[in-house]
Amino acid sequence: MWAVDLAAAQQFHAREGHLRVPRKHVEHLAGTAKGTADPSGHQAGADGPVMIKLGTWLDNVHKRADRLSAERRAELDHLRMRW
Repeated sequence: MWAVDLAAAQQFHAREGHLRVPRKHVEHLAGTAKGTADPSGHQAGADGPVMIKLGTWLDNVHKRADRLSAERRAELDHLRMRW
């Protein structure tokens, strides 16, 4: 599940140049077959992309920052996550 959510964060960062995601933002992650669920349980929409509640996920990650592994924290630091 982390990999899919991180991919959505990376996609947002590549497009916007930052990781200041509004709390209600949903990222449409391309690359998933139409009408299927990915391993994390996220459902593909009618057009095929997976819908990731990126703002919610990042807010939750921010709140759990002290419990993240060094590797996961480094992945978000690479995207210039604001802690």
